[in-house]
Amino acid sequence: MPATTSPADLYRHSLQLLLDKDIPAWVGLWADDGVMEFPFAPPNWPERLEGREAIAAYMRDYPDHIDLHDFPDLRIHRTTDAGTIVVEMRGVGRMVETGGPFEMTYIAVVTVQDGRFTSYRDYWNPLAVHEPGMNFTASDAR
Repeated sequence: MPATTSPADLYRHSLQLLLDKDIPAWVGLWADDGVMEFPFAPPNWPERLEGREAIAAYMRDYPDHIDLHDFPDLRIHRTTDAGTIVVEMRGVGRMVETGGPFEMTYIAVVTVQDGRFTSYRDYWNPLAVHEPGMNFTASDAR
């Protein structure tokens, strides 16, 4: 994606890469020193990933655990900072190991600089991973 890409367009592109299970290309959208945070992470889950390499390691096996099918209800809100957006969305698919349904609601605060993600605070619901059929553990997230 060119450096002139808006944060909203970059984010939409990143979702398509996740649906395509192209994790290396998704990681390539990150700045070298990008930071991904999970403010509501349960115990023994990562709360903060610093740098593209840490984010790559975290996401590497994601498609082996969750088969994403769609991101319905996507809403991207601009902020007073042109490089920062707030995203509301739902991810749906299936859990690879069990075949059970996967559905997660997300709110994220995302900052983009020079066409790359520099900060991503993911306010996902950790209680949802304990719902029936959602056999997703902290080791799955790494």
